[in-house]
Amino acid sequence: MKRISLGTSDFKKIIDNNFYFIDKTLIVKDFLEDGGEIVLLPRPRRFGKTLNLSILRYFLEKSSKDTSYLFKGLKIEKETEIMKKQGQYPLIYLTFKDDKHSNFENFIDIFRHKISSLYLSFKYLLDTIDDIEKVYFNDILYRRSTIGELEISLLKLSEYLNSYHDHKVIILIDEYDTPIHEGYFKNYYAEIIGFMRNFLSAALKDNVNLGKALITGILRVAKESIFSGLNNLAVYSILSEGYSDKFGFTEEETLELLKYYNLDKQLDEFKTWYNGYIFGTTTIYNPWSVLSYISRPDRYFMPYWVNTSENSIIKTLLAQGDEDIKLGLETLYNGGFVETTVNEDVVMSDISNGKENIWSFLLLSGYLKATDKYMDEDINLFKYKLTIPNTEIKILYRDIIKKWFMEGFISNDFTNMLKALVIGEVELFEEYFSEYILKSFSYFDISGQNPERVYHAFILGMLVSLSSTHEIVSNRESGLGRYDVSLIPKDISKPGIIMEFKSIRINSKMTLEKGMDNALNQINKKLYDTELTNRGVLNIIKLALVFKGKEVLINQC
Repeated sequence: MKRISLGTSDFKKIIDNNFYFIDKTLIVKDFLEDGGEIVLLPRPRRFGKTLNLSILRYFLEKSSKDTSYLFKGLKIEKETEIMKKQGQYPLIYLTFKDDKHSNFENFIDIFRHKISSLYLSFKYLLDTIDDIEKVYFNDILYRRSTIGELEISLLKLSEYLNSYHDHKVIILIDEYDTPIHEGYFKNYYAEIIGFMRNFLSAALKDNVNLGKALITGILRVAKESIFSGLNNLAVYSILSEGYSDKFGFTEEETLELLKYYNLDKQLDEFKTWYNGYIFGTTTIYNPWSVLSYISRPDRYFMPYWVNTSENSIIKTLLAQGDEDIKLGLETLYNGGFVETTVNEDVVMSDISNGKENIWSFLLLSGYLKATDKYMDEDINLFKYKLTIPNTEIKILYRDIIKKWFMEGFISNDFTNMLKALVIGEVELFEEYFSEYILKSFSYFDISGQNPERVYHAFILGMLVSLSSTHEIVSNRESGLGRYDVSLIPKDISKPGIIMEFKSIRINSKMTLEKGMDNALNQINKKLYDTELTNRGVLNIIKLALVFKGKEVLINQC
């Protein structure tokens, strides 16, 4: 049985060692037949970008070593016209995937070494260029280059290669936006944007030596910012049909993989945990998590992809988001959706400016999925319904929400508050909860038009910590109406809880006590406990929570 090689992105190594390989070689055909001279493919991290570029490199690059054997029996071998182009191109490959530096000076220092190594692999070109060009070449080679010389280094190398081989050059650039993301969070964004714009524009804009180029990253980072003036640029994001099946695993590929390892009976669990992505209209599984599960001897479901990163960008953006972002996240966590336009040209420096940019970033980087779209005639733009793709991502959001609700409150008190709730100690719960409201309600703005929605979302976020022992259900029909929140115990011998909220405007003459009477009557009159009874839960706690500003009154039927 073939082994899984987790994290190996070298195509030759996978084939030579007979590792299991999901055949994506038709990306070569798609690329060569693409009408765009420059192809930009933004995809989430660890969805196969580097491996796909490795496939392209081994197929296209003119080399002294024969690499045609690597493609024997693979899909691309059936494309006879494409196979004639194998090994025919002078090719430049450059990756930025590990370029995470604390400041711009460190980035330039490492980049100087990176370009030196690249030039060293083409040292044979020194014998074919004039003395003036040799000075430039040697400055790069011996790491004496200025920033300006580095900015044109890719352009100059393509000139040398085209002149030597009498053949236009293919350029492959992997994870171009990694240093840009790092620059944004390490406070050298302006410098790195300026450098990358000049570096890429020199090589890609009006370069007569360029045949084709393919660039991968997570974001487009705005055509007008990085790829200024590149009219020959074709962009295929996760919302596009082009290349939609080339990154991640399709459902058919995943099922074939699971059958090979006798795991196909667990397909439903794989769907719940690692499916849910939609690229174009293609259903996609997270490849890193699927392979991580299969490669482990103990084989248990957990958030493998999420755990490969500290997710600092996501946590920072959501923590800094306004009330709408926090309400939206809790809506998403509880099975709902957010509706928004999607900005595929989002600039890192503008991500935190406006909820549309934050939702767009989360979608494009793999933390949300688009389930539906429609044309909004008022703004003449598509709007998308975004949801959480799977259990793995939901766990990340759960942990973020839990952290919000733990901040500013003593951990033991928070735990004791929830414990009092689930065992029916209503007075103790009210005592803790009232104190919690006073300390923590700056988290939301309760002066808006829909304070009840704010209270509702606040409670849902607080209850996230109980998701391991209870099913938390919101706004579901039961009996003769629709309750606010229900906590359904996974152990039906434990108490179930119905919660009904009432909010009273601060300037209203209605008292908390009057609001409480209305809420308790509604719970009983509407038979909200019907669902819990039908689930076999016999011990049911019916709670009314009435809010007026930061005052709260809690009672039970």
